[in-house]
Amino acid sequence: MNGIIIVNKPKGLTSRDVVNKISKILNIKKVGHNGTLDPLAEGVLVICIGKYTKLNEMLTAKEKEYIAKVTIGIKTDTLDITGNVLEEKKETLNISDLKHAIKTFPKKYKQEVPKYSAVKVDGKKLYEYARENIEIKLPRKEVTIKSLCLLDYNENSFTIKTLVSKGTYIRSLIRDLLQNMNTIGTMSSLTRTRQGTFKIDDSYTLEDIEKGNYRILKIKDILDIPNIKVDEELKKKIINGAKLKGKYPEEVLFIDEEDNELAIYKKDNDIMKIKIML
Repeated sequence: MNGIIIVNKPKGLTSRDVVNKISKILNIKKVGHNGTLDPLAEGVLVICIGKYTKLNEMLTAKEKEYIAKVTIGIKTDTLDITGNVLEEKKETLNISDLKHAIKTFPKKYKQEVPKYSAVKVDGKKLYEYARENIEIKLPRKEVTIKSLCLLDYNENSFTIKTLVSKGTYIRSLIRDLLQNMNTIGTMSSLTRTRQGTFKIDDSYTLEDIEKGNYRILKIKDILDIPNIKVDEELKKKIINGAKLKGKYPEEVLFIDEEDNELAIYKKDNDIMKIKIML
């Protein structure tokens, strides 16, 4: 079994938990995921099965869409509702101020990475420093906020929808938005509704997969790569990882006469070299 399953990850499980469950349900050892979601989060999780675990790099999405709920008046060390409360005070939001803050939020900025994250500094993950109570200067990286809108509001909470570049932390975005309003709050729920071309409407729950109600996607479903059918002679060369000459596209998926996927090749000057053997 080789392919991609789009899973609607439930709250309370790590991405690794989902991988382990899929592995058990499908009785296959080679399973991986693309685009980690924290246990608090739910929504689109791309699961790679069998030889498709080799495609992880090619599946990395440049943009992701989220819906997040924010609770006002609470500040935590993790920037979400699961963390230790650092500050708590009674605050209410003015909707006009909130709409203005959202409208004027920068489209691009240097975002400070949360201290409870897997980003490495000097070979050590930030959350490891945090758990040891070691203070360290948190790195910043440029992120792009492609869209940001208000979905729901009351005096104590609000819900936003946002489309962001890869690597953007939504809990950090929320912190920065609230800082611009001189108030505090924390992320209380998060749903990833889209990762690249993969949408939540096309995802399956773990219960769906247990019942056999799911679809496995193939390269033609997920990547815009030309397919070229080859004869037995060329098939043998491809299986052996041979370099190829000829007029081919920049990148190509070779398939045999039975439509079995063989390998993805990429052009290097005038030579086609193997990129991923399937």
